Amino acid sequence: MKVVIAGGSGHLGTLLARARCEAGDEVVVLSRTPRPASWRVVAWDARTLGPWAQELEGAGAVVNFAGRSVNCRYTPSNRRAIVDSRVESTRAIGEAVARAAIPPRLWLQTSTATIYAHRYDVANDEASGIIGGSEPGVPETWRFSIEVARAWERAVDDATVDGTRTVKLRSAIVMSPESGGPFDILLRLVRFGLGGSSGDGRQYVSWIHDADFVRAIDWIVRNDALSGPVNLAAPNPLPNAAFMRELRRAWGIPVGLPSPGWMLEIGARLLGTETELVLKSRFVVPGKLAADGFAFDFPSWGAAARDLCTRWRRARGAPPPDATSSRLPAAGR
Repeated sequence: MKVVIAGGSGHLGTLLARARCEAGDEVVVLSRTPRPASWRVVAWDARTLGPWAQELEGAGAVVNFAGRSVNCRYTPSNRRAIVDSRVESTRAIGEAVARAAIPPRLWLQTSTATIYAHRYDVANDEASGIIGGSEPGVPETWRFSIEVARAWERAVDDATVDGTRTVKLRSAIVMSPESGGPFDILLRLVRFGLGGSSGDGRQYVSWIHDADFVRAIDWIVRNDALSGPVNLAAPNPLPNAAFMRELRRAWGIPVGLPSPGWMLEIGARLLGTETELVLKSRFVVPGKLAADGFAFDFPSWGAAARDLCTRWRRARGAPPPDATSSRLPAAGR
């Protein structure tokens, strides 16, 4: 099968491209900055139609991961870039699909689990989940993230792509041992003794192991009944305090200093990011995948964290955790 991955040079695109190549698929990555890779890379500007559109002809699937990173301060210029990069690339893919003589059978458009409301009471699934943006008392920057997600998905809904199944991937945080990814950043905090809870630690963390992320996409490709929004998240989200405690256990460090809200705000300003990325409660479960019979290899964070820590160490030639410290009780929040 031919798989075209737009924005495929980033963290998620590389994970999927590598997996599809290993499975024997023909993989084509659309990138604004083409670099040599184990698959074919084609240039595009992520805004307008061009020769790249021919790659979609007869493809089994096109997957769009394009979009400027949200790991930044939400200044006016950054906000425009975040929204425009998502909406314009999605419209370009939609137009290419609509004009194709033999359109791809499936369009997988990345979205985000951030679209759901900040809540602690009940998990958000695709059927009954509450779309965020109207929660009382949440910061304005959090509302901006919801507006981005809504605009992103509207661009898919507005496309005229008859005959092509469309799926909006509302993905939780994808955890892999790759350098610079979310897991690598969280693990760095743990390794330096800062892996305690963030804020009050009550906010839920929704996540998905990289192997399950790739397997879930493959499942969606092969199951024509799945369309519309699909949550890509492990079935057992957990509060931030418990999430960090399990990560410390997996690494073999019993203590982690907590980070209160005021400290996070100072750190976010210094690092050029927003506290929304760690303080918003993302309480999301995979309703459609579960109903369709998908079985996660890593449904619980403890086992996932142990696997990721092992692979992180192996990739960097790091020594295993000290046996004595790994048996100590977990401390801190």
